[in-house]
Amino acid sequence: MVECLVASGWRLELAGTDAPSIHYNIAGRGTLITSRSAPIDLRPHTLVILPRHTAFALETPGALPMRTVNRGPLSSAPGSVRRFTAGPSAAHLVLVCGYFRALYGTSIDVFDTLRVPIVEYFDEIDQIDHKFREAVDELAAQEVGTGAMAAGLLKLVLIAIFRRSLVSQQVWAERFSLLSDPQISRAFSEMAARPAADHTVSSLAHVAGLSRSAFLARFTKAFGTSPMSTLRQLRIRHAAALLSTNVLPIDQIAQAVGYRNRSSFSRAFKKTYLIDPSEYRNRKAIQEGEVYNPDP
Repeated sequence: MVECLVASGWRLELAGTDAPSIHYNIAGRGTLITSRSAPIDLRPHTLVILPRHTAFALETPGALPMRTVNRGPLSSAPGSVRRFTAGPSAAHLVLVCGYFRALYGTSIDVFDTLRVPIVEYFDEIDQIDHKFREAVDELAAQEVGTGAMAAGLLKLVLIAIFRRSLVSQQVWAERFSLLSDPQISRAFSEMAARPAADHTVSSLAHVAGLSRSAFLARFTKAFGTSPMSTLRQLRIRHAAALLSTNVLPIDQIAQAVGYRNRSSFSRAFKKTYLIDPSEYRNRKAIQEGEVYNPDP
């Protein structure tokens, strides 16, 4: 998590990464600039979620020419807080920013297919700023349970966004439609619980209690992809989780997620993660400081 402080007449530039980013304006006025939308007006209690791989800049009004600071990506060590500043004077704009993943059913990233920014203007009564401030304070304190407490506070922020989606007329709110469609949720839960099963559109429609055509239309509207594409995504992400545990041989993981042989599994995995399963496992082991014995 990062605190971004921008002085009057300054511009703070930050790079995107492979995860969506969330930004909440604690105080001040300014503008968020990105190539994916028109300039976004920032006033207190503005919340912005940017798609992954989205670079952006924070600008504040002031004397021209505007001075620029480039800080790269919003990187910080897990369970810590960094501060990015632009300008030597007092901050005219204060945001709390960070990258996140919001998984539904442990596998589907709710914001993975986001293509345009989400912008919502909350009120002080919503107390979103209090939740962000508490999360920052928890991370800064570095006490026992800090990470879990901060994660819990950020989950409350996402719940507030979900509640807003129930009444919002904006297009972005449709990505939460599966959460209010129990029949589609039932079919998705079946896919998530048994990713290796021989699911078809017809069998999933039966689980949902819908005709094949109605199920296909409603599922695709909720997820932005077809049931079979979503199932492939589920299988590969489940495989990635199994690879990260560094226990099962890759052949067994392939079968556990519904692939009949290692070669077809490896092709599908590489299509998503751009590396083969063995390399993915090795990288995860290095990140965790583990020694990995390759599959025979």
